[in-house]
Amino acid sequence: MKSILLIRHAKSSWDFNVKDFDRPLNHRGETDAPAMAKRLLKKDIKIDAFVSSPAKRAISTAAYFADVYDKKKKNIIVIPALYEAGVIDFFNAIDGLDGDLKNVALFSHNPGITAFANRLTSTIIDNMPTCAVFAVKADIKKWVDFEAATKEFWFFDYPKADQ
Repeated sequence: MKSILLIRHAKSSWDFNVKDFDRPLNHRGETDAPAMAKRLLKKDIKIDAFVSSPAKRAISTAAYFADVYDKKKKNIIVIPALYEAGVIDFFNAIDGLDGDLKNVALFSHNPGITAFANRLTSTIIDNMPTCAVFAVKADIKKWVDFEAATKEFWFFDYPKADQ
């Protein structure tokens, strides 16, 4: 059994003097990212690898999660195609994952991450809010089998869900 935790980057700055790719997290993003990571850790959800878009806000979100999980930022796997990714880009990124990894957190952006989440199971969401986690499991041995496998919805959580 393998699991994917799709995580939209945390809330970012809308400074129009900065390129979209370089937008940093804002204060809320800097508090939501570690809080969501701690929420997952409290539920005893394991993460073997952190995979991210190269955009600053996605890498920063992944770094907060990695820190909570006692992993080093340098261990984050960066996949350029996860920036402005479409559904096929997500499947291709997952296909290339190391077969020894069981539980992977994948950090990316809307609208692609919502579209991808909605392709995986019969559970449909309107939108992945910032720092939301949409998790699925698949009974597979190799990641290359993920796309064709039947996937099971595991959970959906986001920062304001507990309010």
